Amino acid sequence: MNHLINLAKHIPTPEAALTVAYTPIRLSMPGRQALELRLTAPANGDKLPIVLLSHGYGPSNYIPSKDGYAPLAQFWAERGFVVIQPTHASSRVSGLPSDAPGAPFFWRERVEEMKAILDRLTEIEQQAPAVAGRIDHSRIGAVGHSLGGHTVGLLLGAQLDGEDLSDPRISAGVLLTTPGRGGKDMTEENAARFPFFDVDFSTLTTRTLVVCGDMDNPHFTARGPEWHADAFHDGPGAKAMLMMHGVGHGLGGIAALDAKETETEAPDALEATRRLTLAWLQTALGADVSAWPRACLALEHEAAPLATVTDKQL
Repeated sequence: MNHLINLAKHIPTPEAALTVAYTPIRLSMPGRQALELRLTAPANGDKLPIVLLSHGYGPSNYIPSKDGYAPLAQFWAERGFVVIQPTHASSRVSGLPSDAPGAPFFWRERVEEMKAILDRLTEIEQQAPAVAGRIDHSRIGAVGHSLGGHTVGLLLGAQLDGEDLSDPRISAGVLLTTPGRGGKDMTEENAARFPFFDVDFSTLTTRTLVVCGDMDNPHFTARGPEWHADAFHDGPGAKAMLMMHGVGHGLGGIAALDAKETETEAPDALEATRRLTLAWLQTALGADVSAWPRACLALEHEAAPLATVTDKQL
């Protein structure tokens, strides 16, 4: 029990159960070093749904990115999901060399790494024997934070220069403080530096939750925090937006409390982020169809100061 959590305790969530973790799982990749993964999963149960978690382009210099985001990965795994985290090519630790093609952001390589995970789930299970045969390959969600949201957005159907990089094996997504529209919506300098942010969200059709922080003031644009909500407004598959109150890009500490990426440590907001994203994934992937409605109800009552949910009018 974390006594710093006050309001978020009113958002219902399952009790934590025992987990197992395997790291590093290695997948050979043509013409480059192996892709390293971390897999965290419930120790018991079967037909377990999968969540792929794509990390951002954060400043940590001490751990491979597959080992970050424990506040999310561990929480979801303790409550029924197999969570797979890659160390993307863009990772400062254990990523690809800084002079490799596509450096330093490797936006295309990141998408291909996520697809490689889906292509090779059986091989991943062979390296995680306690989980082998217990994973439901037909129920897959993808979650991305910041640059990881860009990665996952493309997998969910957003397009860049008309190119379709989506993967139909992913049936639900969560975009956490994802970059908004590029081009003229960014400062001139950043539009030139990040041409791959000029994404068309109108083709994002996979069922998606967009999560923002109302104090997240991006340096890419003069538009302010609302920039991170573009995927919700433009994407037909983005069915709901969760606006977290009083926190910025790190949503209270999702990368890890005390991590350099965490500009504000807010345990109550972090707990709400964990519980609400879990509830969305449970409902979207068919683990508990009433989880998201119950969580949203809590935001109308005791937990209301923490966040606001906006549902898209159908």
